[in-house]
Amino acid sequence: MRRALVVLVVAACGSSANPAAPDAALSHDGARLDAPADAMVTAGFGDLSGMCGVIHELDLAQPTFEMIGVSFEFAVPYVDPADRAQLTAGGQHMAATPNAGGSSGLSEIFAYEQLARCEGAAFLKSETEITYDPPTSKKTDLEVMMGTHKIGVSVTRAFKGPLGSGPLTAAAAAELANRKLSEIHDSTAGVQTTADKWDKQILAVLVDNADDAATFTTAVNALDATVKGDTILILTTTNGADDFIYTNQ
Repeated sequence: MRRALVVLVVAACGSSANPAAPDAALSHDGARLDAPADAMVTAGFGDLSGMCGVIHELDLAQPTFEMIGVSFEFAVPYVDPADRAQLTAGGQHMAATPNAGGSSGLSEIFAYEQLARCEGAAFLKSETEITYDPPTSKKTDLEVMMGTHKIGVSVTRAFKGPLGSGPLTAAAAAELANRKLSEIHDSTAGVQTTADKWDKQILAVLVDNADDAATFTTAVNALDATVKGDTILILTTTNGADDFIYTNQ
């Protein structure tokens, strides 16, 4: 059932085994952002499909908001460190870093894996390696290089906990979307050093099912443009044996 519901959020989202299936972004400031069929995705833990290979130089340079949809399918749960070798080099670094523990750490790892495998992002720094002024500034989770641009990446999970207790509510989705997008403005303002200052931020949101993805999408679309800013929001619907992302607190 969950696989069938994905079409509510990502139009015509295909599997990586079916490169003929067309994909489309969720929104681009209200306009349809068309994309080619599933791009070639590098191998790793889990199967990616949907809007892969669609973030280009113009997207990273222009001061506009975009939202795209991706699907991440897991045939088996990820077990660390037994499965760590299947991650990208950046993912392995994150898994070995102290702040990458527990379920929030795993969501950060697989948000990065999506960027690395779909968009060619290269890992630069983890949350504790980025310098802020003042040090009490809101923080982002990691920094990557995409093309010629340094990009900050903030990661969150949108679901009603504990997992299985019910659907994500509209009110909770609106609060989370508003808070995380607002914090992106704050963390960007707090990064002042040349070594760490990025050109743009990505908000990576992981959701457990397509219904929650649709609820979160509606909440984001209702936000004021000043809140959304120039963020690229990647909404990843996880499927299959994905409980490991949401259950270990």
